[in-house]
Amino acid sequence: MVGRSGKRAAKSVRLVRDAQATQQQILDAAEQEFARNGLKGARMSTIATNAQVTSATLHYYFENKENLYKAVLQRPVNEVQAMLAQQNFDALTPEEALKQMIRIAIANEAANPQRQMLWFQESSQNQGAYFKECNVLTLHEHLLKVLERGMTEGTFRSLNPFLALTHILSVCLFYFTVHENWKHLTPEIDRLTSEMIEEHTEAAIAFVLAGIRR
Repeated sequence: MVGRSGKRAAKSVRLVRDAQATQQQILDAAEQEFARNGLKGARMSTIATNAQVTSATLHYYFENKENLYKAVLQRPVNEVQAMLAQQNFDALTPEEALKQMIRIAIANEAANPQRQMLWFQESSQNQGAYFKECNVLTLHEHLLKVLERGMTEGTFRSLNPFLALTHILSVCLFYFTVHENWKHLTPEIDRLTSEMIEEHTEAAIAFVLAGIRR
């Protein structure tokens, strides 16, 4: 038999899991709404409807729209940081480490293509006021370290690391930023299929390496 303490513990675990699931539903719906309309244009009522929760539930977990927006911006950073932390880039050559980073970056964007519009809305509406609070540099430190190591070892030519970082991210991610426009140029091609994403990935790797190799 399960005693009262066991039942209370099981109920507590279930409540925690339910709370986490509810928060994820809210964040998923909020991410889509903020990507479409930015902080200023997003409506909490729309987020609640799409998350299938009440407005009171939104406010219970996040208090207000600004706090929810901050949580939405922080989530991608935390997710990518967790993925990067699982990698041992130091065990790879600089070139192989860079290839792996490009693959991770593109795969993550392919799974979440709306996030480029989320960052665009933040830049356009808020001039990065909330972006600067997201600790994004913690992600870029991995790539900057690989670039520095590659230059030290003579694999990569002399580079301005931060400019190289900017160019590499542009090659990888602009593909998703312009997708909603470019899909009208060739409507018969779905550029978000796994085959097209793989082609983009390999082309991005070849393009980047051609530009930075010694």
